[in-house]
Amino acid sequence: MSWAIAIAVLALLVFVHELGHFLAARAQGIHVNRFSIGFGPVLWKYQGAETEYAIRALPLGGYVGFPDDDADSDIPPYDPDLMSNRPILDRAIVIGAGVFANFLFAYFCLWLMVISVGVGTVDTPGVQISKILSPTAPAVMAGLRPKDVVLAARYGQEVLEFGRRVTVLEEFRQFISQHPQQMVELTIQREQQVFTLPITPADEAGVGKIGVALDFTAHPYRRPLRDWSSFVVAGQEFERLAGMTLQGLQQLITNFQNTAGQLSGPVAIVAIGSELVKSDIASLFDFTAIISINLAFINLLPLPALDGGQLVFLLIEGLRGGKPVPARWQEGVMQGGLVLLLGLGAVMIVKDSYNLLWQNLL
Repeated sequence: MSWAIAIAVLALLVFVHELGHFLAARAQGIHVNRFSIGFGPVLWKYQGAETEYAIRALPLGGYVGFPDDDADSDIPPYDPDLMSNRPILDRAIVIGAGVFANFLFAYFCLWLMVISVGVGTVDTPGVQISKILSPTAPAVMAGLRPKDVVLAARYGQEVLEFGRRVTVLEEFRQFISQHPQQMVELTIQREQQVFTLPITPADEAGVGKIGVALDFTAHPYRRPLRDWSSFVVAGQEFERLAGMTLQGLQQLITNFQNTAGQLSGPVAIVAIGSELVKSDIASLFDFTAIISINLAFINLLPLPALDGGQLVFLLIEGLRGGKPVPARWQEGVMQGGLVLLLGLGAVMIVKDSYNLLWQNLL
């Protein structure tokens, strides 16, 4: 059942993305002849006055079709409401609306989480060192001990202070992972003493490690907010998740060799989502928001067959004084990009299935 919920979440996010494109086009009076959720064989179809609505067998995808690309369309090519005949700004709004819809939906999910189950918090700030994993770990060399509480971390002008947030463990883990072989300063509380401790994380495949297990300083809990502050807290959660996603994309681009192995395809995403669904409803809100934000950022990448790639073509058209890039060039680039993305998707599915299979045999 949990797998079905995780798949349903992914299908919902695809629907939200495509609905953004569809509503932006219809709001501007642009002709739309197809609105499809999924790929493959048609499970359900309805022909409206102008648009065919369809649900297909494979839910992890979808598209909005325009008469411009349909050779059988009876709309004349000079119709001003065809997508290709609209000004650059109108087309950019339609193309970018899917990304905007995913961002907006992510914020909405986080707001629902805030007012229904609340945002995780703890009574006391900091991250507790619960265990030293090895006698030769950097933590031992630096002088860290079990039960030490890390109140802050500093690298140059970059300062991370740990408040009463349930995300402090992930924040500290991410900070250390980003500074392999770089000396960072930790503000430590040991019983009644507070002092600074320098430590240099080891470099493990480009990721910083100090060889410790982490824990909360107090048991985390959740408290719903049902006043105007809920909108602010939801915005803070959105900013945090968006920032983490951007940092992950930056690491992937700047350190692809060491971070490519951490990529997950649809199989792993569904597996992770199904496990989160089993834990609590708050995790489902977080999972939905994170995937929606990731989907938005990935679609913004200037790659062929993605929204970002189409926006690049519009930018080039604007720089050329409104002269479009030749259709045969656009088609060639888009088709090549689509083949690349489908190939990458197939590889990720095989990789995830293999990893999950062996993980279950351990």
